[in-house]
Amino acid sequence: MRMGRQEARDRLWRILEERAPAAGDRLPPERALKDLVGCSRETLRTALAALEAEGRIWRHVGQGTFRGRAPLGRPVRDALLLEAATPADLMDARLLLEPPVAAAAAARRSAEDVALLRRRLAEGRAARDRAACERADDAFHRAIAEVARNPLLIALLRHFSGARCRAVWQREWDRTYRRVGVEEFTHAHGDQHARVVEAIAAGDGPAAHRAMATHLATICAAMGLPPAPEAAEG
Repeated sequence: MRMGRQEARDRLWRILEERAPAAGDRLPPERALKDLVGCSRETLRTALAALEAEGRIWRHVGQGTFRGRAPLGRPVRDALLLEAATPADLMDARLLLEPPVAAAAAARRSAEDVALLRRRLAEGRAARDRAACERADDAFHRAIAEVARNPLLIALLRHFSGARCRAVWQREWDRTYRRVGVEEFTHAHGDQHARVVEAIAAGDGPAAHRAMATHLATICAAMGLPPAPEAAEG
């Protein structure tokens, strides 16, 4: 007996919940989905079209099918890379990029820049819940890129911010936050941020590099992710 469209759609959705649970996750190829659902290729494509119309998946020729709504306002290829990034990918990229950015900020800072970083530091120490901690942390790291005065670096840090909004990151970050608590962010992480700021204020590039690498390695450890050793060496 031929499978109906609604049954195929419902089976497909259950498979996606297991195989692609988070926004941005890539779905298996059609030939694998057809066998998993147990329907014809034509019926599968009808079910995929129904989920796409509901905003549950989006497709791009040559790239694949992804969970969630199609990204808006950014080039498709860049969006695919961002959507496919794991928490480990993000932290690896941050370890490779942000310590040198901190060193550049130390070489280019002004008195006004240092005052800005100290305001961002104070905002982080004043945060009292998970959302406030994350906003303050994001603003602090973006401010360092702004002090480095390179628009490409600022754009890259904005991409990192976008990745932190994805469901995969948020799920892992929520587990980490529940484990370490707000005190960790307002005290231990605040102290690490302070060491970065003081190194930048002193114009000490190597110290800023080391302080940022140490801070990011601490986040990796809290999340159970391995740090990039070559980045942490400074």
